[in-house]
Amino acid sequence: MASSHSSSPVPQSNSSDAFFKKEMDATKCFRPVQSLPDVCPKEPTGNVGDSSNLCDSPSLVVDQHRWTIYHSKVNLPAALNDPRLAKRESDFFTKTWGVDFVDTEVTPPFYLPQITKEHFALYQQEITPREKVHERCKNICTPKDTFDRTLLHTHDKSRTDLEQVPKIFMKPDFALEDSLTFNAVLPWSHFSTAGGKGNRDAASSKLLQEKLSHYLDIVEVNIAHQISLRSEAFFHAMTSQHEMQDYLRKTSQAVKLLREKISKIDKVMCEGSLRVLRLSLTRNNCIKAYNKLKLMATVHQTQPTVQLLLSTSEFVGALDLIATTQEVLQQELQGIHSFRHLGSQLCELEKLIDKMMIAEFSTYARNDLNRPLEDDCQILEEERLVSLVFGLLKQRKLNFYEIYGDEMIITAKNIIKQCVVNTVSQIEEIDTEVVVKLADQMRMMNFPQWFDLLKSIFSKFTIFLKRIKATLNTIHSVVFLVLDKNQKTRDLEDTLQKNSAKDSTVDTEVAYLTHEGMFISDAFSEGDLPPVAADTTSQRNTSPNSEPCSSDSVSEPECTTDSSSSKEQTSSSVTPGGVEMMISDDMKLTDLELVRLANNIQELLYNASDICHDRSVKFLMARAKDGFLEKLNSNEFVALSRLMEGFILDTEQICGRKSMSLRGALQSQANRFVNRFHEERKTKLSLLLDNERWKQAEVPAEFQDLVDSVSDGRISLPEKKPAATEERKPTEFLIVEGQKYATVGTVLLLIRIILEYCQCVDNIPSITTDMLTRLSDLLKYFNSRSCQLVLGAGALQVVGLKTITTKNLALSSRCLQLIVHYIPIIRAHFEARLQPKQFSMLRHFDHIMKDYHDHIAEISAKLVAIMDSLFDKLLSKYEVKAPVPSACFRNICKQMAKMHEAIYDLLPEEQTQMLFLRINASYKLHLKRQLAHLNVVNDGGPLNGLVTSDVAFYTGNLQALKGLKNLDLNMAEIWEQKR
Repeated sequence: MASSHSSSPVPQSNSSDAFFKKEMDATKCFRPVQSLPDVCPKEPTGNVGDSSNLCDSPSLVVDQHRWTIYHSKVNLPAALNDPRLAKRESDFFTKTWGVDFVDTEVTPPFYLPQITKEHFALYQQEITPREKVHERCKNICTPKDTFDRTLLHTHDKSRTDLEQVPKIFMKPDFALEDSLTFNAVLPWSHFSTAGGKGNRDAASSKLLQEKLSHYLDIVEVNIAHQISLRSEAFFHAMTSQHEMQDYLRKTSQAVKLLREKISKIDKVMCEGSLRVLRLSLTRNNCIKAYNKLKLMATVHQTQPTVQLLLSTSEFVGALDLIATTQEVLQQELQGIHSFRHLGSQLCELEKLIDKMMIAEFSTYARNDLNRPLEDDCQILEEERLVSLVFGLLKQRKLNFYEIYGDEMIITAKNIIKQCVVNTVSQIEEIDTEVVVKLADQMRMMNFPQWFDLLKSIFSKFTIFLKRIKATLNTIHSVVFLVLDKNQKTRDLEDTLQKNSAKDSTVDTEVAYLTHEGMFISDAFSEGDLPPVAADTTSQRNTSPNSEPCSSDSVSEPECTTDSSSSKEQTSSSVTPGGVEMMISDDMKLTDLELVRLANNIQELLYNASDICHDRSVKFLMARAKDGFLEKLNSNEFVALSRLMEGFILDTEQICGRKSMSLRGALQSQANRFVNRFHEERKTKLSLLLDNERWKQAEVPAEFQDLVDSVSDGRISLPEKKPAATEERKPTEFLIVEGQKYATVGTVLLLIRIILEYCQCVDNIPSITTDMLTRLSDLLKYFNSRSCQLVLGAGALQVVGLKTITTKNLALSSRCLQLIVHYIPIIRAHFEARLQPKQFSMLRHFDHIMKDYHDHIAEISAKLVAIMDSLFDKLLSKYEVKAPVPSACFRNICKQMAKMHEAIYDLLPEEQTQMLFLRINASYKLHLKRQLAHLNVVNDGGPLNGLVTSDVAFYTGNLQALKGLKNLDLNMAEIWEQKR
């Protein structure tokens, strides 16, 4: 039967009817191509072994972009899905995949064309005549009912016969190789050869053979019957088989010829191009592999290179290399098994570099600060410092300045210690074996030695601060260079963002033209391209063999680690010292952090000044423990003060900020000095006053020079002049601005003391206010003490004077007037050295001026009072009688002459005249009272004549005194006026 043919509808590749395959060279294939079944079967009459009759399979070159039947795929669920069923609940696929499986719309295939009724129009035109012929034949032919009934009867009979055949022979898996099937068909009992049963077994075997033969006959009869029923169709098929084979042979030959032509075309036109493409791709892949291997070799040398850089202290280069290598490992060499531990090793190496940089910076700071303090402020190894600072900034170690600060403290201590050791070693009087401690050795120095030591310390500290300033300025400049680089980077990013739209448009056009196969130079001229586009174009056109559309292609071998592994950009900058630096963009420090770091570095310079001042204060306090500084004389303390003031100003100029510790210590010592200075002068003045006999003293020439120097407009102690060949003799009076001042020795020394106060203010400006207060106290003390001694007659008990004479009083008044003369000068001197807010302290001089004027007025009143008591005593006994002049008036004129003799040389002529006018007024008052008591009136009588004669005597004697000639006595006031 035709239906019982065992061949599959799809031929197997291992059978004799295998489909023909196209023979292709394996070297020409990009990948192994799986053989596909041919649509044209071989001719049944052909020679199987003839390879020339084989047809080539569909060509990949021709059919690679065309849809064929080999692109068709069948989805098993789609094939089993019956759309005619209303419910799919019992369907396996619906249960498994859900209800959406039924409702999902199948996407139309991309390779199948849309089939419409027009595609079947030709078929309908061809089949319509045949259908009409078929219908006519059906009407002409007689019915075949009888034949059908006979056929049905025969079919029933055949079925009955076939039922006699056991079902096992009808099974589709019938195979005698199976033991169970074999035993069921041929029972072993029929073939047993046991004794006594041979004949029966032979009969059974014969019966079995006949039964099987009967089954065979039934099957053959049915087969023959079936063949007879289909004989017409069978023979018609056999007849048309030859025609079909002829058609297939012609078709096969045409296909073979076509394939030969296509093969030739493939060899001539396609194979070379494909070979070029394949070789280009192979070349690019080899370049990639080479670059990758070279990159791996470069990365493999990272650790030795880092060690080499670290050996030369190139920390920034080592860190940049580590960062670049880590970036390459994360991007281009990700997944390389041999480098799986390199990332962690580089991280550990980076941590080690951090520790090395900190240790190196500490060593640098120690070497920089501890080198010999000569007059050289050059930076020690500036390139090394810049490299260290950049490395620390790159690693965000922003507290490195604290290391430098700690080294400053240690170095400042060592500077003082070394200076003390060097100075002590040069002093033979100090035995270092007996006195071990440096502080004790220092206290054994005298002032010149200790002053030279302090000067040396200040000099060393000044150089020390200049060196620190130079180093910190370099660090400061590095920080600001990084800050400036950040600002420029932000500006560049803003510019790029503004131009991004235009650049993206140009890139899009270039990419489109490249994809279309055009040359960039054909579309743009060199002048028309913007800079960014021109750079992009030049990069894309570097390799002519690269594929523009392929993402796996590379341009040139230059695409190595230097260009692709690192994206860092660097720029060159120069420090103030001339060191060129490469600043990379990977310093991810914010502006706030950099500004804060710059402020901390500036504060570190201020701290350096404070450290030097603090150590100097401790050095001063160590020397001042035994009261050494308080025992200094004025010149020594002024020299010390000037030295300290100079050092303070130098540090302020270097560091730009005032440090108050040393200034405070100087002020404290100055206050102690002022107290001691004042107490010494006050004690000295007190002793001078207690021993003063209030007699006119001669004025030495040095005091006259002292007064003359003040007259020139400056208050200062004149320098001692060399001894002249002829010594100048003292004078009786002190000449001050043309006026003669009779004075006592105490006042001369007081003037010198006052000038010493003013000189101290000039030498030590910080003690101006204290000196003003102390000088005010001194002037007040002199005023009050002199008042007690002269007006209060204290000199009688203190010095042992017998009496306080008018000469003593006049001399005291003149001394006070001399001091009053200098008070405005002193006031102006202090006013020029006080701050405006301190001018209120000048009121002390105003009060002193008033007190001195009051004191002078009291002395004048005392002189008048002396004569007043004398007038009262003498005139109370006055009688108007002869002789003339009377004894009373002669006595009065005698006392007036004594008074004039006592004060005339001491007081100026104007003051003498004013004083005698007051005395004359007192005389007239007492005389008038006595005349009124005696009832003597101005009537021209004898009594009046006697009084007039006495008064004329008094007037003549008084005006005869020196300086009183023109004195208006107005003696008419002695008479009472008539009413």
